[in-house]
Amino acid sequence: MAHTTPAPADRSAAPDSDPAHDALMERLARAAAGYYRDLTAAAALHGLTMTQAKMLILLRQPLPMRALAGRLGCDASNITGLVDRLEARGLVSRHADPTDRRIKNVVATEEGREAVRLIRADMRATSAAFARLDEEGRRSLYELLGRLHPEETT
Repeated sequence: MAHTTPAPADRSAAPDSDPAHDALMERLARAAAGYYRDLTAAAALHGLTMTQAKMLILLRQPLPMRALAGRLGCDASNITGLVDRLEARGLVSRHADPTDRRIKNVVATEEGREAVRLIRADMRATSAAFARLDEEGRRSLYELLGRLHPEETT
């Protein structure tokens, strides 16, 4: 079987010279930066780093450590230390995967889920931004964000 190189991305869909594209990129970056500033401040109130908070938020269901690394955009070797620190605080636990005992799944504990709830409650700037939208606006934003970056599967 011959090895094929993937075709380059089609750049005609969003040309760099398109002002709407540039404006959308800037708005998305500004929204993300605001969210992460708010998340960082709220996490700090609970003695967590932004990355630790992001990890807890990702743990809506058990995830393998390698999948966590991919979703956090970091090397798998960094995950062990993050999980160690969260585990020491009782916020996560590790369990062997029932189908492959070589895989360690990370699971948020009840305390970890409560930490996420408290952090989100303390994200006042983000909550205020959402409050400026009516119900239809929030639903539209939810739909559009889902289309921009569909949920990842493990």
